[in-house]
Amino acid sequence: MSKPDPELVDDELPELDDAFFARARPASEVMGEAFLHAARRGRPKAVTRKAEVKIRIDADVVLHLRGSGKGWQTRVNAELAKAIKAGRL
Repeated sequence: MSKPDPELVDDELPELDDAFFARARPASEVMGEAFLHAARRGRPKAVTRKAEVKIRIDADVVLHLRGSGKGWQTRVNAELAKAIKAGRL
């Protein structure tokens, strides 16, 4: 059997074998409460949830709204809410 290439051997990071996996434990067991209360990723849950809807709007209207820049859907939602509050819808 030939000697292994020293360029391919990493003594600081040995190959994971069956013995390594036999000693493995679930993160919740090792870290306890810290694991269970880890910060969640993504957008925080909104106080008031929004409903996803699909409506058909004229193409020129959508182009105009999108042309107003980032956040156009939020602005449309705000305008609709104002119209409802004012009794226009």
